[in-house]
Parts: sequence; C-alpha cells; structure tokens
Amino acid sequence: MSSVQKPCYERVLLKLSGEALAGDKAFGISPEVIERIAREIRSVHELGVQIAIVIGGGNIFRGIAGTAQGMDRATSDYMGMLATVLNSLALQDCLEKLDVYTRVMSAIEMHELCEPYIRRRAVRHLEKNRVVIFAAGTGNPYFTTDTAASLRAMEVNANVIMKATKVDGVYDADPVKHPNAKLIKRLDYLDVLKNNLKVMDSTAISLCMDNELPLLVFNLNTPGNFKKVVMGEDIGTIVRREK
Repeated sequence: MSSVQKPCYERVLLKLSGEALAGDKAFGISPEVIERIAREIRSVHELGVQIAIVIGGGNIFRGIAGTAQGMDRATSDYMGMLATVLNSLALQDCLEKLDVYTRVMSAIEMHELCEPYIRRRAVRHLEKNRVVIFAAGTGNPYFTTDTAASLRAMEVNANVIMKATKVDGVYDADPVKHPNAKLIKRLDYLDVLKNNLKVMDSTAISLCMDNELPLLVFNLNTPGNFKKVVMGEDIGTIVRREK
C-alpha cells in the first residue's frame, strides 16, 4: 500500500498583508482576490491543518502614513488596528460561505463584531478545527501586524509563520526593480537583521529568533502555493537558525 503524504505542519500562522486583499486596486477589498485567498485557505484546512491568520490593514489605512501627515502616532495606529478588523470580518464572511468555520478574535474588545482575544480560547478554537483570525494587531500602538503575527504564533504554539507575499520569497535585491535579483532559499535570523532585509520588522524577527520560531516566505499569488508549502515542497524562503 502507498502511504498518503501528510502535511509537515500541524498548526500554522498565516500572515497576510492588507494590500494583498486589494489586488490591483489602490484601496479597499477585491471580492475576487479575497475569495481566491479563502479557497487557498480552505484547501489547507481540508488537510486537517490548524490555521491561525493575522491580516494587516494597509489596504484601508496605514498608521505610519497617518503619522507622516501630522496625526498623533497612537491615534493613527489605533485607526490602523480598526482597518485590520474590517479585513478580518471580510475574510471570515468569505471563508464561512465556503463552509469553513471561522472565528475573529480582536485585541480591542468589540463584542458585537468579534470575540475578545483570550489565548486559551483561541487554542481551543484551533483544536476544534476552526480557522482563527486575529484582528487589531497586539492592541497596542507602535507595534506592527508583523509583530502581532510573531506574538500570536508563539502564544498558540504554531509550528511556523507563513508570510504570504507577491513575490516568490526573499531576494538579494528588489525583484521588481532588479530583474536579475537572486532568490535566497535559506536565511538565518541574524542575516535578516544585519542586512536589513524586508522580511518582517526587526521586533518580529527578534521574537522569532529568541523563540526558535521558523518563518517561511512564499508567493500567495501562485495558485496552490499555500498547500504546497504546508506539504513541505521547497518553495519560497525559510528563515530559521542555521547551525
């Protein structure tokens, strides 16, 4: 009998940027794009993999952009957190239309819309095979959704953070501006920090490094890639401690 290949990860945290939901638009949520992403998530969920998600809010409002226009940093960051709630509710709606049970848990309490974030409850949802979307970042200004992704991944004991991007992984130069840029398949956390590679912000990378949590960067725009990386195919860039 031929053995059926099993996923390489039991529990993953998927980090999505808000811009990914906008597609080709400069602003807002593309119904076609969010449905495609939801189908990618469902394909992995059907494998029995427990999935947690953190979404940014840059397609609606970016806190740093607000600060650059003269807004108070804390106020603009809170506005950015609310934008992540909008994206989380939109993805929840799309997933549940595909019969994937989903819970949105917010670091800022808003009981009429979503559950407050409680770590033990989040773990229990995952154990019951519900997709859990963590909204509102960490609930604190001055921290990005990258940092929220690292924090939540460690709190729920995820095996890996999978950061979805528009490119195939981490390159030695911007592949959009430099067609000859080379894809780097493996990186150490220190390489990311020393070379200021735009993988995640330094706080998020430091958290991953201190807790030995691997980070896998892959292209979500390629159909089937999320399922492939979960199954262990050599796609994208893996960031971990290289001995």
